[in-house]
Amino acid sequence: MTHGDAPAGDIADGTEAKVDLSGYERVKQELVMPPFAPKHEQVATGKPKIVEIDFTIEEKKIQIDPDGTEIVALTFNGSVPGPMIVVHEGDYVELTLKNPETNLMEHNIDLHVATGALGGAGITTLLPGEEALLRFKATKPGVFIYHCAPEGSMTPYHVTHGMNGIIMVLPREGLKDEKGNSLSYDKLYYITEQEYYVPRDENGNFKSYNFAGEDFAEWVDVMRGLIPSHIVFNGAVGSLVGENALKASVGETVLFVHSQANRDTRPHLIGGHGDYVWEEGSFNNPPMKDLETWFIRGGSAGAALYKFLQPGVYVYLNHNLIEAVELGAAAHVVVDGKWDNSLMEQVYHGPIRN
Repeated sequence: MTHGDAPAGDIADGTEAKVDLSGYERVKQELVMPPFAPKHEQVATGKPKIVEIDFTIEEKKIQIDPDGTEIVALTFNGSVPGPMIVVHEGDYVELTLKNPETNLMEHNIDLHVATGALGGAGITTLLPGEEALLRFKATKPGVFIYHCAPEGSMTPYHVTHGMNGIIMVLPREGLKDEKGNSLSYDKLYYITEQEYYVPRDENGNFKSYNFAGEDFAEWVDVMRGLIPSHIVFNGAVGSLVGENALKASVGETVLFVHSQANRDTRPHLIGGHGDYVWEEGSFNNPPMKDLETWFIRGGSAGAALYKFLQPGVYVYLNHNLIEAVELGAAAHVVVDGKWDNSLMEQVYHGPIRN
């Protein structure tokens, strides 16, 4: 069975059974660029909805490091990662996926939250110039990845060219702690860790290519060595530092949603903690508390909630420090507010005292 074939007896095209959608309100989700999440309710009001999502696949050149290294990225809606989707448990997601005729490659989408047909990949495979409309019910609350999943080597090739993102399914009553008390956040930042396997020329310089798929054979050769050339946050080295650093204020609670579609990673907030952490991504499970570093399995997403108590620059990074410092998996969070000496105070700094 290929990804383009629905399993035997599948009714995903609606020809054998009809779903009663009467009573569902239709809403259009206005997607935004990472690291931000679309406008959403933390606690659902009203009945479950049909949430309409539009994805257009773009094959485009992007720069991935300050040295000017470029790749022809494969993207959902033009960004690496793709936009975050946010719905509530019990909602339907109605996703329109378009592969414009100007593209060169076949694409689809596998949503880890969806049930059946290879997460939707089995019924969304598109040649250039085609589109598909997929509807699925969000039955599992949590954070989940989505990614392109063609056959064979094309799956890791597409994922490592940027074609992945996150869907968050909130419980209808919102997030809860281990005792069932409500938890909320003032801001949400969405971070996807992305690795690349850029081939080098005979002089050791990164090669460049002009169109999608041109690098396929050489990229796969590097990929099979399992040693990335870059490991970055949100598409490029330094994408979340400087003018693009994440912002917060003392007293604000921030939800960090972190994914890695292919490799394990270990998020850590230098100077802060994970007050509440859904390490495995499921909001049905009680969160762990007060973690220094948490573990995100390859092919999954997790979430961590932290209330900032001190101002300053925090470094949010993969605590494989080689991958963070040498390859690019790091971000900054700039927090404003008043310093609290009861939490930390510089008592002395100067020459060694006898």
